[in-house]
Amino acid sequence: MRRTGWAVLGGVILGIGIAFLAVTLWLPGPRAAIPTTSFATPSYIAAATSSATRTEVGLPDPKRTPGSINPNVTEDNLAITICARGWTATIRPPSAYTSALKLIQIVEYGYSDRSPSHYQEDHLVPLELGGAPRDPLNLWPEPNDIVLPDGTEVGGDAKDNLENDLHRRVCAATMQLGVAQRLIAGDWIAAWTDDGRP
Repeated sequence: MRRTGWAVLGGVILGIGIAFLAVTLWLPGPRAAIPTTSFATPSYIAAATSSATRTEVGLPDPKRTPGSINPNVTEDNLAITICARGWTATIRPPSAYTSALKLIQIVEYGYSDRSPSHYQEDHLVPLELGGAPRDPLNLWPEPNDIVLPDGTEVGGDAKDNLENDLHRRVCAATMQLGVAQRLIAGDWIAAWTDDGRP
């Protein structure tokens, strides 16, 4: 085979490999809707998920990013999933995936500020609470700096602190997993405020 034949064959193989890798990376992975409950919803969750009290500032568009969960994480296997040290690192999507998705979603969200460094591609339901790792319905470009209508400035660490607090409660069995998932997906800013802004 002549050199150009090998080059063409190599190009075809490389193209197939890149296409396969792209499809593999862009698959949403395991996902399920956030569970509803048959028992009474605590008042703080009802308030956080009520459209009457929901503020749009700092929250994802509920139609684009309603949140989704990993069906492989259940109340029965918390000790070997989210409560096991280092478990989230085993399912975290690669930064190439989240960085590319962030660029797409900044445009989809219609943000006037298109600088990627001003946002973090964040899981609405975090991995440490059983959020779906790769599902675009659970990821959105969260602004690094949020100013609430009352003038309160909310840094990027506010949601992280709430996630850590809810994770501790779930792993200590003082809060059910589904309750924590609905709380953070409904209106994490209201939950953060009600939680004493940890």
